[in-house]
Amino acid sequence: MLFQLTNQPIETLISSSLHPHTGGIVTFEGRVRAINDDREVSSLEYEAYPELALHEGHTIISEVLEQFDILEARAIHRTGHLAIGDIAVWIMSAAVHRKEAFAATEYIINAIKTSVPIWKKEHYSNGEAIWVRCDRCADEHNHTAKEVFSL
Repeated sequence: MLFQLTNQPIETLISSSLHPHTGGIVTFEGRVRAINDDREVSSLEYEAYPELALHEGHTIISEVLEQFDILEARAIHRTGHLAIGDIAVWIMSAAVHRKEAFAATEYIINAIKTSVPIWKKEHYSNGEAIWVRCDRCADEHNHTAKEVFSL
């Protein structure tokens, strides 16, 4: 599968079977960190609109396979509640040479962040929790992801 959403730890889904011509593999792991914008984070919560997220994610990977000289690309994004240190997003690009793999991986993470409908809620050590970088999410209505997408 080119793009996946999962509520399970990503480490359990990563496989190492690669094309035999692979000479350069670039992986990116986006992990839950304990500090963001000078605030102590206790955990994160991701919510997605699965049908559209999977469609957009597959489109991104398909574009990368067409536009870059790479052999393989995959991406996995977590949903649900994540602890500090958990992998939230994992990306892999494999190519004959590393330059193409680096460029493809950077393209994938940037495209996921801008066009895949996945929302992040930060839970802070003081008990507060807010949706981050989501103008429509941070209101008093506490919408679900599907509701926010349809607003």
